[in-house]
Amino acid sequence: MGIMRVSLARSFGVLALLALLSPPSSGFAPARPGRPLAFSFDSVVAIARQLASSRYTLPPERVPAWLERLDAAQYRDIEFDPRAGVWGEAPVAFRLTPLLVGFNFRTAVNVSVIDGDHVRTVAATPAMFRFPGVPPPIRPDRDLPLSGFRLQGHLSSWRRWDDFLQFQGASDFRAIARGEVFGLSARGLAIDTAEPSGEEFPAFTRFWIERPRPRARTIVVYALLESRSATGAYRFVVTPGVVTAMDVELTLFPRRVIHAVGIAPLTSMFMFDSSDRGLRDDYRPAVADSDGLAITTNVGEHVWRPLANPAKLQISSFTTEAPRGFGLVQRARRLCDFEDLQAHYELRPSAWVVPGRGFGQGAVELIEIPSARSTNDNIVAFFRPSEPLRPGHPAHFEYRLSWLADPPLPKGFGEVIATRSGARADGKRRFFAIDFAGAGSSIAGLRVAVSASTGTVSDVQLVPNPAIRGFRATFEFGPKRRELSELRLQVTRAGRPVAETWLYRWTAR
Repeated sequence: MGIMRVSLARSFGVLALLALLSPPSSGFAPARPGRPLAFSFDSVVAIARQLASSRYTLPPERVPAWLERLDAAQYRDIEFDPRAGVWGEAPVAFRLTPLLVGFNFRTAVNVSVIDGDHVRTVAATPAMFRFPGVPPPIRPDRDLPLSGFRLQGHLSSWRRWDDFLQFQGASDFRAIARGEVFGLSARGLAIDTAEPSGEEFPAFTRFWIERPRPRARTIVVYALLESRSATGAYRFVVTPGVVTAMDVELTLFPRRVIHAVGIAPLTSMFMFDSSDRGLRDDYRPAVADSDGLAITTNVGEHVWRPLANPAKLQISSFTTEAPRGFGLVQRARRLCDFEDLQAHYELRPSAWVVPGRGFGQGAVELIEIPSARSTNDNIVAFFRPSEPLRPGHPAHFEYRLSWLADPPLPKGFGEVIATRSGARADGKRRFFAIDFAGAGSSIAGLRVAVSASTGTVSDVQLVPNPAIRGFRATFEFGPKRRELSELRLQVTRAGRPVAETWLYRWTAR
């Protein structure tokens, strides 16, 4: 069995911190005599600030030839020996698993752990892993480049170690709560997403993970972000459980004026569901990691926007100021909603962002990208500030990101649980049925209002739906040869909403 090896260094301020940017094999620069300073978020901020004033260098790919030959299935079959863990048998409630470069993850990152005044760089060797097929053709004690890491904790039982958080690939990370399987992802930053110039993908290049105290249920991760347009310092305070909560703090140092920037980006996959199957011939009723965008606006309106896999790229903007919350949500929670015994889309998490400091005027932006493959993340949502980021003006943001089954709504308030659509016999009109649950099944005193930006709306009705202990709103829509229409439906009692406002973008195919 291999033992996780670490190289030691003490942190004596910014000079020593800058030495952490050296590759693990080169060690650390000598520290000046003095009192040791604990590693903190300010330490990463100092590194990011320093890097922003220097020229950006694209990180080199470091994939050994024998790892590069592994296909996707073989790469997934690489297993880490838990006995070689960085904290070994220490009495902490977390474990850290290093992830090797290979397959699509070709750029190496540096992973360190913080233990008091010591910063230790994690070094992985072949002896710590079980590889599919023949053993690797290198010495068992040789260092291997890492592409990221996973964290394990006790989600389901104190006797079992469960994966709950993974950082791997550019600035991507994903997490789950108890009873869920991995699905949608988050990113550290989005730049020029869906812009004609092409998207830029910032990357986390270094990580520092604080060793948790005994019995601590929270773990802290620091990350350094680098790209051609900006550098950034990140702090994630993570508490896994029934809801896995992440308090995120970041400071960005722009290298240029960035107009199209996305804060707290979420990425997911949506192929089809009952709202629009298109011409897809599939045995499954739906294929999606997330089925809707939920927003609570700054004035308290709750909005639900079903996702789409459009024929052409779609960009939608909502709100003019930072909302109280937004997220990509999975509402379908039964196996029969998907009938996929391998993917289990019904167990995929939702992700909910609650903005904090730094969020002001701006829009929640939703980008829907045409896709024919369920392996592609074709849905992106983030907050886009109205003002661009500028060099010489660091930008600081804070938000809470929760991974959970469904973001909570006020008690007795209805939520959209299904959107269904189909063509009428004449081929000129479409029929829509929207189911609401959570506000009771009585329709006494309720009014439903439907509007369309183009085309016509007719035959609007509201009926009880005892099967879901809720109600169903239906209407017919006539496009009138238009290519696009924004639909809006709201159910009220005495002028006050009793359920989410339903929004839908209809497009001709």
